[in-house]
Amino acid sequence: MFDLSGKRALVTGASGGIGREIAKAMAAAGASVALSGTRVGALEDTAKEIGKACPILPCNLSNLDDVDKLVPAAEAALGGLDILVNNAGMTRDNLFMRMKNEEWDEVIAVNLTAAFHLSRAVLRGMMKQRFGRIINVSSVVGVLGNPGQGNYAASKAGIIGMGKALAHEVASRGITVNAIAPGFIGSAMTDELNDKQREGILATIPAGRLGTAAEVAGCAVFLASDAAGYVTGHTLNVNGGMAMI
Repeated sequence: MFDLSGKRALVTGASGGIGREIAKAMAAAGASVALSGTRVGALEDTAKEIGKACPILPCNLSNLDDVDKLVPAAEAALGGLDILVNNAGMTRDNLFMRMKNEEWDEVIAVNLTAAFHLSRAVLRGMMKQRFGRIINVSSVVGVLGNPGQGNYAASKAGIIGMGKALAHEVASRGITVNAIAPGFIGSAMTDELNDKQREGILATIPAGRLGTAAEVAGCAVFLASDAAGYVTGHTLNVNGGMAMI
């Protein structure tokens, strides 16, 4: 049902965590996948896990010159693009009163502005072929907010609103634009939580456990597939019931 054979995908932030699992899942579903991120060694590890040729396209998303070269490079490597996954993200946490301008600017640049540039860049090809899937990875923080993460929350809420606006513009051309908003997902970072911290987090999650990157990746494969052809402008909340919206 979720066959991606013949589809060509670009996944940002593919060097680890959720991005790596999305790239692996899309490749397993038959897609050709270009991997982008800042850590070349980790991207190479992801390609090895996938087990077939994957173009590796390093990119610093805080540098717009680099960003604007990424889609043309992916299209050249794959012969075009059918799927864009804006997954890369960063945090620079601080309380509002203490947040520095650069902490705000860096997070907005990587999490939101780069996604705008990449989404705009893929549109010409997708509109010409009358098919496309743009999947933006947001966060439960973009839905609920979180103290100390005003910049991150703004970027992740912004990517949802931006996607909805774009979804209106391109739906008639066979292009869908959706978001995934993960909750607390098991990672190297959550492995470092102490028992009290973990208990506090789990108390907010009706499912009583952390999610997995593979569960987020499965949702991305669905949104990229023909099965989701009538789903656009939607935010798929993957959070164990933490935010039932």
